Amino acid sequence: MSIDVEEYFHASALEAVAPRHQWETLPSRVVPTTQMLLELFASRRVRATFFVLGWVADRYPALVREIAAAGHEIASHGYWHEIVYTLTPDAFREDVRRSKQLLEDLAGTAVRGYRAPSFSITRRSLWALDVLLEEGYAYDASVFPVHHDRYGIPDAPRHSYTVSRPAGTLQEVPPSTVHVAGQNLAVAGGGYFRLLPYGWTRAGISRLNRREGRSAIFYLHPWEIDTEQPRLPVGMATRLRHYGNLGRTMGRLTRLIDEFRFAPVVDVVAAMGPLPAHTLD
Repeated sequence: MSIDVEEYFHASALEAVAPRHQWETLPSRVVPTTQMLLELFASRRVRATFFVLGWVADRYPALVREIAAAGHEIASHGYWHEIVYTLTPDAFREDVRRSKQLLEDLAGTAVRGYRAPSFSITRRSLWALDVLLEEGYAYDASVFPVHHDRYGIPDAPRHSYTVSRPAGTLQEVPPSTVHVAGQNLAVAGGGYFRLLPYGWTRAGISRLNRREGRSAIFYLHPWEIDTEQPRLPVGMATRLRHYGNLGRTMGRLTRLIDEFRFAPVVDVVAAMGPLPAHTLD
């Protein structure tokens, strides 16, 4: 179980109507929505990984401490929520270093994992894996093995693996997919969870667990349970992607954690034992 802790206005789909210079003027929603997830997880004794955006941690340090005190893993979502393949290696290094140091200071624990905003480590930005290694990260959860207009390496492995890079070896923990009719289809999180029938996610995770003998990597954002977030002026496609089925997400999530067992990413990877090696190029 993984949560990408960011504000609704950090979503890449909204960047045209919520640019960075406006963030401080927009109503914040991240604390109460994240606390709703914490309360749900506590009631079901679920521990998760929270990939926290540095911008959020800087403004709400008590939230980071609350997440850590509840026994969840703190990991990095970067600082500024910038698409990795739009950055230079130096700018990316500054972003992930700043986030890691901040989160470790607040949580009092090592930050081992990273997930890129919008899964934006693609073939255009594989150099980012070297930067993560050099900055002390042990695993990445950014390479989505699907076709998508913003992200994805469709022929990357579907299950967790190690990547050998000039800077060393990094564990890669991709979001879950199922392979159907010659292509990988996402089954475990985000808009796929909100917009597709609940049965799609349930069947996909069951297939991974029972037929393939694999754990599922599920992800969600706090804003995806927030029906009260402000509606920003966006086009029809973005409106559907971002606001579709917000009112159903909390109920679906509750049902999901009642039907399956979840743990933090770091625990799931450790339970897998030695991971197969793969070279991304």
